[in-house]
Amino acid sequence: MSDSYNDAQASRPDPLEERKNKPFNSEDDPWIDDLDSTDEASRDTSSPALTAQTDEFSRSSFGTVPPGRSYSPTTPKLEGLPLRAKAPLAMVETAFLASTASLIWLINFYFPLGPVLRIFFPIPIALVYLRWGNRASWMSALVSGLLLSVLMGPTRSILFFIPYGLMGVQLGAMWSRRANWLFSIFTGTLLGTFGFFFRFWLLSILLGEDLWVYVTTQITQLAEWGFLRLGLLDQPSLSLIQALAIVMVFINNLVYLFVVHLVALLMLDRLGNPIPRPPNWVQVLLDYDG
Repeated sequence: MSDSYNDAQASRPDPLEERKNKPFNSEDDPWIDDLDSTDEASRDTSSPALTAQTDEFSRSSFGTVPPGRSYSPTTPKLEGLPLRAKAPLAMVETAFLASTASLIWLINFYFPLGPVLRIFFPIPIALVYLRWGNRASWMSALVSGLLLSVLMGPTRSILFFIPYGLMGVQLGAMWSRRANWLFSIFTGTLLGTFGFFFRFWLLSILLGEDLWVYVTTQITQLAEWGFLRLGLLDQPSLSLIQALAIVMVFINNLVYLFVVHLVALLMLDRLGNPIPRPPNWVQVLLDYDG
């Protein structure tokens, strides 16, 4: 009796051995099929949301790429940066260019190199306007004045702010609005002429002397020399002397603004913030095709 029972147990196949020896196939198991179908359905439903989030992140992080131009994540694009990234960058550039303008004025005061450094007085503030707008340029001009007031005293800082700080804002506004050279040079010349007479007025108050008398004396000697060369025996009148002085100040500032425009044309084009194109005769004179 026991022998027949043992033979029956031995003849029955072991389910564990069959499961072990049988190759795994997900198609034979309905439970695994249900899991696979559920996983595929979840991926299908979540993929559009993930794609939308990825696209939104890429747009907010790097901006839109202009057609026909390649974009590298290591190269910052100001127009594509978010507002949180632009604010500290604007603050850093404004402070840096304001200190640059102050340093140029400081070096020119203690180690004067003629008109070489004087050409660069308004350019850093104008560059701030081109890159970050009106508010940042005014902040740059004020920070330059405050820094010079600490380093050199309030008098020197005022002499820098008027006219060169104001001139930097004015040139930046003209260049950002793509005004022609004639208009920007003329308005800058008026501002520079005003700054010249403001400087004389302020220094005359501080020194207690009328410095305009010295200018009038120099122009009188120049006018008398011109009259002698022309064979005129008449003495130049006081009104003629003062008119000649104003004209010479105006011409001096006119030439200065023209040279500032030339330097800004050659320098700011290489920095990626170009100014309006010069007249044709200037391009021919400089052989400039920018």
